Amino acid sequence: MKRPNSIVDHLPGALYSAEQVRELDQAAITFEGIRTFELMARAGEAAFACLLGRWGYTESVCVMAGAGNNGGDGYVLAALAALHGMSVSLYTLGNHEQVSAATAEAAQLALDAGVIPQVFEGELDFDGELIVDALFGTGLNATVAGVYADAIWAINAHPADVLSLDIPSGLDANTGCVLGVAVRADMTVTFVGTKRGLLVADGPDLCGEIAFAALSTEAAAAGRLIPDCERISWHRLQQLGQLLPVRTGNSHKGHFGHVLVVGGDQGMVGAVTMAAEAAGRTGAGLVSCATRPEHSVAVLARRPEVMVHGVSSGLELTGLLDSASVLAVGPGMGQSSWSELMLQQVLNSEKPLVLDADGLNLLATPAWFHEFSERNVVLTPHPGEAARLLGLDTIEIQQNRFVAARALAEKYQAVVVLKGRGTLIARPDGRVAVCTDGNSGMATGGMGDVLTGVIAALMAQGSDAWHAARLGVCLHSAAADLAAAEGGSRGLLATDVFPYLRALNNES
Repeated sequence: MKRPNSIVDHLPGALYSAEQVRELDQAAITFEGIRTFELMARAGEAAFACLLGRWGYTESVCVMAGAGNNGGDGYVLAALAALHGMSVSLYTLGNHEQVSAATAEAAQLALDAGVIPQVFEGELDFDGELIVDALFGTGLNATVAGVYADAIWAINAHPADVLSLDIPSGLDANTGCVLGVAVRADMTVTFVGTKRGLLVADGPDLCGEIAFAALSTEAAAAGRLIPDCERISWHRLQQLGQLLPVRTGNSHKGHFGHVLVVGGDQGMVGAVTMAAEAAGRTGAGLVSCATRPEHSVAVLARRPEVMVHGVSSGLELTGLLDSASVLAVGPGMGQSSWSELMLQQVLNSEKPLVLDADGLNLLATPAWFHEFSERNVVLTPHPGEAARLLGLDTIEIQQNRFVAARALAEKYQAVVVLKGRGTLIARPDGRVAVCTDGNSGMATGGMGDVLTGVIAALMAQGSDAWHAARLGVCLHSAAADLAAAEGGSRGLLATDVFPYLRALNNES
């Protein structure tokens, strides 16, 4: 089964913060011995090439140019469009009497090509096919207001398609959050290094198709910067040879580990059942389930391959922990006295662990705090659980998911999977990966329980916490993409991904 590639699988694996991209800019200028205007000209040329590739010859183009270097890129594109016989309207915003030398040179290039700038005063008088957004670059770090906000509203209200240069104006290059209001582009051409904000939170909804233009062969090498994070997907891990190895014929169930799923308090047997089935579908050799005694029949009815144990006390759980190779704890666990008895035994164990849901909610309370520096552990919070673990609110988590993921990994000394648009996988040393698979249909109950079982099964088959989390997130998300491609994202159920999990996990 071939999964349709993510629309960003053509992008480089390295992702950078806005600050790092500025360092790469300077490295390109310094080590190639070129002027800032030369890099600006390359950006404008690359953007114009993308314009031609996407829209072909367009009779009329409107460029919205800010007073920074992003506006300079827009001036270059405007000049090239005019020289190709297109009718070009150019609106300026900000003080263009005090721009950088490079932007001034680009503005003169546009004037020499016959482009007449006009100041934007709130009305976008343009009836053509394409608007070029060159208002802000990556330096924006405050809420968009005033005439700039008016311009963005005007762009979004206009029926023309939109091409954004480097990043849609109003989008935070670091967090992927909207700074008040942001351009909704049909295509974004990003330069020098891929900004992490393009791929998370609101970024994918605003960028449209993303093209990448390096502009310099020297920047990445000369800058010697360690990328802020890494882009991963099922396709990329496959290309890197980071999937599970092909199984040999001379093998048995003992070679593929034993996952014990712990959870399923009153009224929540479905969660633990889905996690157990996911572990089996992902290839664990054996799967056991420790749950409330009254739930045993329900789990067996759904999945007779699972060895189900009804447990009422921590002592009853102890022997089961000893026989397992990996623990998957939290789905449907609740926060009752029974839940606390289960978690106490789990935290006292040294077995590899995937901790989710109410296991995390209990861990977030001061009495249950535990760090896992001596243990192979993956924590899989959604933003609400992450907020409780860090003592913040959900809005603060979503405002900078990268900071939150790193803080969680450091605080708990574990690999952390911060779920959401552009799921982040972080480890205590600060390394972060961003998964670009997945779709809005995954915003439904049970998806996290399935992911817990998937990651646990990968750990049972020999992957450490970091690699299991990376592969598990991509496997789960790609399976959901296949399921959505067949039946649509709306109405997608967590159990709909099971057939695709199995199929994808047998690729190599």
